Amino acid sequence: MARVAALGILAAVCAYLIGCSGADSKQQKAHAAGPHAVSVAVAPVQRQDVPVYLTGLGAVTAFNTANIKSRVDGQIMRVNFVEGQTVREGDLLIEIDDRPYKVQLEQMQAQLFKDQATLRDAKLNLERYVSLIPSGSIAQQQVDTQRSLVDQLDGQVRTDQAQIDNAKLQIVYCHITAPFNGRVGLRQVDPGNIVHAADTNPMLILTQLQPIAVIFTLPEDVLPTVSQRMHQGTLEVDAFSRDDQTKLASGKLLTIDNQIDPTTGTAKLKAVFDNQDNKLWPNQFVNADLLLETRKQSTVIPTAAILRGPQGTFVYTVNPDKTVQDKAVTVALTQGDTTVITDGVNPGETVVTDGQDKLQRGSSIEPRSVAPTTGLGVGPGGANRHRAASGSSSSGSANSGFAGTSGS
Repeated sequence: MARVAALGILAAVCAYLIGCSGADSKQQKAHAAGPHAVSVAVAPVQRQDVPVYLTGLGAVTAFNTANIKSRVDGQIMRVNFVEGQTVREGDLLIEIDDRPYKVQLEQMQAQLFKDQATLRDAKLNLERYVSLIPSGSIAQQQVDTQRSLVDQLDGQVRTDQAQIDNAKLQIVYCHITAPFNGRVGLRQVDPGNIVHAADTNPMLILTQLQPIAVIFTLPEDVLPTVSQRMHQGTLEVDAFSRDDQTKLASGKLLTIDNQIDPTTGTAKLKAVFDNQDNKLWPNQFVNADLLLETRKQSTVIPTAAILRGPQGTFVYTVNPDKTVQDKAVTVALTQGDTTVITDGVNPGETVVTDGQDKLQRGSSIEPRSVAPTTGLGVGPGGANRHRAASGSSSSGSANSGFAGTSGS
């Protein structure tokens, strides 16, 4: 009886275990057969104005730079500036001893006075000789000789006057003034030094910082478009720091160079900046962003949402039941992390931006987060817009504004 009871208990336990394992197997099969939600990141499709920028690497260039040298020989008597000082056009910078030139001027003036007296006497004699010609008291040859002497003395007087003007000019050269508004650099001489007109090193360098120019390069393929836009109006240019994170100044495009560099296939463009806060310095490397146009009310999505397949570009859109559907889209413009779409999706829809490799049509999803609307910030002067173009700038490509475009 004990054995029978033990066998009965053992059979009951085995039956229970078999039943549990069967139930677990059914639950696993049912779970595997059911839909599995994929965690993805999503972002909304928006409608906004999209500025189109062309980015090129450039260098700041002073509008005017003058190497101030002496045009006379002499001793420096006074230096009337401080290194780094901003001076105005006509300000006196350096005074050179002008006393030797004043003495020469007085000598020239005395010589002129003497030659003028001799000329007056020769003219009076010529008048007397001419009055004697009708009476035959004087030969015509003597009259002609006297007239020639008058002309010679007149020429001498003119030479004296030219020498006086030259002496006055040397005195002017002794007072060195600023030829334009600018900032004084480090001076090379001090009071008491002797300078010469033949010296090769300048006494100081004057640089104009306001306004200032930036010369940057763009590919030759975009020049016709830029030229056309220039004829329609003034184009804006933003200068950013070398790391592409700090906006330094805003200016206007001035001109395009008259030739293309055949070795690089690029052309130089020149922009001018007011530079009132002196954030731009000559020979400084900057990234120049040329605003080519602004596309009004464009349909935009994050560039990360764009996929490419055998049939072309497409995106995954999110349905109300948290499933996805693939839709073919037409890309008009790619600007960094923002893409302009002309067909395929509409504002208000939601697209998948991350995790698309696990999706197919009809897949269930679980959105992780919705990208904030500022994530598509491409407004004029926006930081997101510039970071989008920074990759092309740092690598040396200047046509990020047209990267990956189709039908633009």
